[in-house]
Amino acid sequence: MTTVSATNSAAPSTAPYTPAAAKQFLGQDDFLKLMTAQLKNQDPMAPMNNAEFMGQMAQFSTVQGIGEVNTTLGNIDGEMRNYRIATGATMLGHQVLVPSTITRPDANGSVAGVVDLPESSDSVVISYSDAETGQLLHSDALGAQPPGLLGFGWDAIPEDIRAANRPIQVTVQASNAAGTQDVGPQVYAKVYAAQAATSGGDLTFQVEDYGAVNALEVDGFR
Repeated sequence: MTTVSATNSAAPSTAPYTPAAAKQFLGQDDFLKLMTAQLKNQDPMAPMNNAEFMGQMAQFSTVQGIGEVNTTLGNIDGEMRNYRIATGATMLGHQVLVPSTITRPDANGSVAGVVDLPESSDSVVISYSDAETGQLLHSDALGAQPPGLLGFGWDAIPEDIRAANRPIQVTVQASNAAGTQDVGPQVYAKVYAAQAATSGGDLTFQVEDYGAVNALEVDGFR
């Protein structure tokens, strides 16, 4: 007769079972297998409610769908950033309209801009001065003008200013029966850099003599 004592019997292990290849998350196939097993082993006298079954399926589909949407949105954001960078690259060296009085000659040796006149004017005068010395270089008398946008430009810039790419200051004076007032213009200025935010931001231009401007706020370019 063999006697087994408590002291020499093998004690059961209390360590939790942790399979080496245990899955951390359920995939769609795993979920469907579990649901199939649940249906096969359900109590025939108390079968699973259809609404409960469909609710579980919808919940899983929603979670999976959210993950797919987030992935898609991430991909779209990356593609949009690449598009913004490409767009910014095409604008380097071009000029955009900015609310400023300082401009420089473009590749053709001209300066240009627009002014938004708040009311009818009997006379509008555009003056161009050397921004460094204050010397008046040229002025255009445009006569009576209605309210609204008015374009202007000067292409007979002296060669020494063109060659040195000197800054030119533009002033606009509008006169009527109420008096004469200065009206702030928008001038074309050169884009020398473009930046696209890492995620979700707009394209930003760095503009000569002006600084940063959101590409969405630019009203014109050339």
